[in-house]
Amino acid sequence: MTVGVDLGGTKIQTVALRGMKVVGSARVPTPQSGVAENVIQAIAGTIHVALRQAGTDAAALSGVGIGSPGEIDAAEGVVRQAGNVPGFSGSIKLGPLLARALGGGVKVKLENDVRVGVLGEHRAGAGRPYKNMLGVWLGTGVGGGLILDGELHDGRGAAGEIGHVVVKPGGRRCGCGRRGCLEAYAGRARMERRAHKLVRRGQKTVLFEIMRKQGKPRVTSGVYTRALKQGDELTKQLLADAAWALSIALSSAQNLLDLEAIVVGGGLGEELGQPFIDRVVKQMAPHLFADDHPPVVLPTELGDLSGAVGAALLADEA
Repeated sequence: MTVGVDLGGTKIQTVALRGMKVVGSARVPTPQSGVAENVIQAIAGTIHVALRQAGTDAAALSGVGIGSPGEIDAAEGVVRQAGNVPGFSGSIKLGPLLARALGGGVKVKLENDVRVGVLGEHRAGAGRPYKNMLGVWLGTGVGGGLILDGELHDGRGAAGEIGHVVVKPGGRRCGCGRRGCLEAYAGRARMERRAHKLVRRGQKTVLFEIMRKQGKPRVTSGVYTRALKQGDELTKQLLADAAWALSIALSSAQNLLDLEAIVVGGGLGEELGQPFIDRVVKQMAPHLFADDHPPVVLPTELGDLSGAVGAALLADEA
């Protein structure tokens, strides 16, 4: 029995895995107190709930995997600069502290949250048939992960960061401080920033009205899809920019790596689904060098469980 945890700034999703089957799960909001210990205790709580659902307890646990944002030191079990997780803006010894909270003796393995999501899709989801694939997660930002020759490729720690591929030199400002990155056009946070700017210039939109009615502090993936269904022109413009930028980045990655498949996930990717993917594929076509055998571009199969399942598989393989 292994357990996987997908740690995010707003939710903690945990699954218990026996073989390749999810036999228990738990999901709770991420504590917003700003105290790291509260987050660690919440993670431990979800693990106990998932194990109870599986009909067992921590004594049967062979390992825990965690997918976390931020800079990961897997060898030391440390997460650094995970500013989206309350209390994690510094250096947190997440692995050792969680092992202690679980009673000691449990091996905890850490990896980047998007890369474990890609691993989950490769081992147990849409990427199963493929040895070489790219996963692209569209969420608050844009993250990615590479599977090469059937293995998760880390490089020196930053492999797969397709969100910071430049699609337009000197273009829009990205959250990383540089200009023209894919994330500046297809990351939800930068799209919202762009929407505010266009509203100040006089454009109209229902985005912020929908956001307020739903009691959301930001424009979520669901807000974008609802605005799109209402025919909101500004939303159409933002999504057209996102599709264009994604097509440039993905075609360039394909020309370099000659991948079999690309899997598109993340909150925004899941919400927009196949119609958005089809739009991106159509715009990729003119830029592909080997246009007679393009990659298969797919939505995720595991949905929002991709990260937790991938983290559990990571623990199993470790």
